[in-house]
Amino acid sequence: MSNDISSNIGKEVLVVKDLKKRYNKNADFTVKGLSFVCHEGEVVGIVGRNGAGKSTTIKCITGLHPFDEGEISICGFDIVKEPIKAKYHLGYVPDVSLAFDKMTGIEYLNFIADIFGIDSDVRKERIEKLDSAFGLNNALYRLINSYSHGMKQKISVMASILPEPDLWILDEPLTGLDPQTSSVLKKLMKDYATKGHTVIFSSHNLDVVEKLCDRVIIISEGSLVKDMDRAEIEALGTSLEEYFVNNTFDGDDL
Repeated sequence: MSNDISSNIGKEVLVVKDLKKRYNKNADFTVKGLSFVCHEGEVVGIVGRNGAGKSTTIKCITGLHPFDEGEISICGFDIVKEPIKAKYHLGYVPDVSLAFDKMTGIEYLNFIADIFGIDSDVRKERIEKLDSAFGLNNALYRLINSYSHGMKQKISVMASILPEPDLWILDEPLTGLDPQTSSVLKKLMKDYATKGHTVIFSSHNLDVVEKLCDRVIIISEGSLVKDMDRAEIEALGTSLEEYFVNNTFDGDDL
């Protein structure tokens, strides 16, 4: 049996190649030729100082933002040329809840299930399992606009993973969550990757990133600083936080 680490890497799920994005034609690029690949079975953390381009990159991957140059594919489908097919394989938790406030929680989950064509028996089982983990209980039958920030985050997470996408992307998912819910979500992310899916999340909590991730992508001023696997993280000789502070530019604020 080969000891080559590449033999343990699953198929490519996300490919980002030479991505460039700016918000108007006279502005500097926010993302500057960024390239990376994510494989099945990985938990990948994207980290960077404020303004480094993390959320912009994520929004380009999900198709929420157009981009100027480069290519993005999800499970082999180009996000520009075949957006519906690409998004069929994608689940997304935004940094600000995008749930439909005038729906109840259960209506929203059923709406998502309808979009993805999930059978009624399957969706019922999945919703019950997710609610058992996150504990919305009777709140599922209340309007989402009555939810607290933490509850909106829970329903957003539940909706994003309900179709069991190949690629699950979470933008600052732990912000505003209580410790118990945060623990549940971190375990869910790890377990989901163990089942062969791909999880990508951005976070300023580098301790969580260091403990949870199989790979870490560090971005500074829109460019790739480092793409390191688990072995490289463990071989740093220092914490990920210290490495990050010492190897990202001072032009951005933490």
